Amino acid sequence: MKTTLRFLTIFSVGLINAHAARNQPNIILVMPDDVGYGDYACFGNPIMKTPAVDAFKKQSLLFSKFHVSPTCAPTRAALMSGRHEFKSGVTHTIYERERLSLDTFTLPQMLKSAGYTTGIFGKWHLGDEEEYRPESRGFDEVYTHGGGGIGQTYPGSCGDAPGNTNIDPALWHNGKWVKTKGYCTDLFFQQATRWMDEKRKADQPFFAYISLNAAHSPYVLPEEYYQHYLGKPGVTDTIAKFFGMIENIDTNFGALLKQLEEWGMAEDTLVIYLASDNGGTKGIHIHNAGMRGSKGRPYEGGTRVPCFFRWPNGSIPADRECDALSSGMDIYPTLAGIVGAELSDAVKKQIEGRNLQPLLKDPAGEWPARTLIHHVGRWDKGKREEWKYTACAIEDGRFRLVNNKELYDLEADSGDKSPEYNNLISKYPEIAARLRAEYDKWWDALPPYLVNEDAMGPKVNPMKALYWEQFGGGPDEKMRWQMKPDRLINGHKKKKEPVAK
Repeated sequence: MKTTLRFLTIFSVGLINAHAARNQPNIILVMPDDVGYGDYACFGNPIMKTPAVDAFKKQSLLFSKFHVSPTCAPTRAALMSGRHEFKSGVTHTIYERERLSLDTFTLPQMLKSAGYTTGIFGKWHLGDEEEYRPESRGFDEVYTHGGGGIGQTYPGSCGDAPGNTNIDPALWHNGKWVKTKGYCTDLFFQQATRWMDEKRKADQPFFAYISLNAAHSPYVLPEEYYQHYLGKPGVTDTIAKFFGMIENIDTNFGALLKQLEEWGMAEDTLVIYLASDNGGTKGIHIHNAGMRGSKGRPYEGGTRVPCFFRWPNGSIPADRECDALSSGMDIYPTLAGIVGAELSDAVKKQIEGRNLQPLLKDPAGEWPARTLIHHVGRWDKGKREEWKYTACAIEDGRFRLVNNKELYDLEADSGDKSPEYNNLISKYPEIAARLRAEYDKWWDALPPYLVNEDAMGPKVNPMKALYWEQFGGGPDEKMRWQMKPDRLINGHKKKKEPVAK
């Protein structure tokens, strides 16, 4: 018995030492949904209360020129692949065009190859069929809702459990639906914390992807979370609920950080807070951090979000900012570099993002010139070429060419207005030509990657089918509606028709 205990002790110490020698931190990535740059108190919002994020900003390195896609599923595809979302086939948020191509070696798969265990808590939104679901794409622990949002049932959308809601939702947990009690954001953080505690006790390095559905619509939450915002200047009932969802995220995020302290893990854990999956939505009417545009638009307000990195033992400086042009695509190669993953030639070819490690050590260090391309996608079926210069932008850190018609100097002083209201294309035609040429080259290379453009999903969404299989019931034919793709404009419905029998 003593020999066995001694062996186990030596084995455990060996694991800990090996883990430390590899300098592999536990990794937590938190990403809310539909929250804008201006929805945080630390970025000037006059009404919001976000004390946890405000404090975290002082403990972290902030990437202040960090960009994501103008909409949600595409951003998630870029995070999971390290490449532009279109090159993983994701050009929409519905109609099977949100499915992450099966040739993608995902972020959790990469981390598992380096010895990590992986968990997702919240929103996946990259495919509902079995081979596309998170448990098939590298996640060991899955605690999610279906489709693009809890309770989303509009025609053409991916599938959540029928009749679902943010309060007491049915959630997908490791291959089956479970009926829960509580508010969705609280539930996702609670499950993530329980799972991380298990891995901590087992001394397993982990990656926790807490990808929330809040503050996306529908704006359903307990009244006590938002009632104190009602009656504030300019705050409608909907905005109050939106702010309440964000404040609740902040409260849960603060509780998570406190838990890391209590576990003695705060110094050795890399926490990334990617403040949104696209530009702002309801909160832009109160404060948009001096930017133009919002979710679904190609201006800065549609793609620029704050991204914080904190890892004290990784020598990431605190209370600093980095203004290098950076992207959601960069998180994959950055984490690969941090954990020492050995990447195959195919994966190296897949990755388009850049490793941010040099900037994590020296935020003011040299950063080679680059361009980022943004496109809202969401074109009608078969209309890709007609949308080439619609809802798109290419930028180089200073200049941004929008819709091939507008050129903006992002460093210009425009007073109280965003510089994206001062079109300089006639002043700098050579800059517009340079950016246009690079954009054209990128666009022309896309077709082989667009694997979902003609995709057809099953007649009944598989997540709904699995729910009915567990709990009974089925679709009510009298209430079923179908929206045809040719009746969409940029993803928004014009008319709905009954399904033909």
